[in-house]
Amino acid sequence: MKIKDIPEFERPRERLEMYGVESLSNEELLSILLGSGTKNTSVKDLSFSVLREFSKISDLREVTMNKLTSIRGIGKAKAFVILSSVELGKRIFSKDDFVKKTSFINSEMIYENVRNLFNDKKQELFYCFYFDNRQHMVGKKLLFIGTVNKSIVHPREVFKYAYLYSASNIVCAHNHPSGDVKPSNDDLVLTDALVNIGKINKIPVIDHLIIGNNNYYSFKDNGQIING
Repeated sequence: MKIKDIPEFERPRERLEMYGVESLSNEELLSILLGSGTKNTSVKDLSFSVLREFSKISDLREVTMNKLTSIRGIGKAKAFVILSSVELGKRIFSKDDFVKKTSFINSEMIYENVRNLFNDKKQELFYCFYFDNRQHMVGKKLLFIGTVNKSIVHPREVFKYAYLYSASNIVCAHNHPSGDVKPSNDDLVLTDALVNIGKINKIPVIDHLIIGNNNYYSFKDNGQIING
């Protein structure tokens, strides 16, 4: 059945216009994004086929190009639409709610809040997260995008944004695309430098996380960052 064969009051776009976007099911929302089906499959059936590949809607946050294009009827163009929509949602969340609602309690909580920033990344990313004296996040900054083999971060950049955000504490995090979270010698040297500069500037670096494949390494938890 094609969209034109569905009664007008049951079509996703018409339902959105009449009842608002909140009234639409996940299948209907995806139908609007995809725009059309294939020669033999309606857009609603295609949307259903996509969604049944995931146990819950939140699993779409981790979806990859390969996963999408393995679904019959989803080519590159439709996969691009889905991936772009998911990424836009991540950015909206990370720019607003993430900063406003995140508090630093321990390394596990930070890891759970930031892990999505590093998913499926083939390059090293180095982020800093800035907190006020109540341990509420006041800002975050991607400071470096490197190669698999080399990441260069200058401490000056780390603390420049600490002053801009009027931060009291800093947590750093970067990923190892290999998945191995064991700190490299460069990681140890950089962390030591950041901690020492933080003490001088009275803006302590309270942790540095290395993000791997579904795991992480905390310098603080391993006794390699001691403040006070």
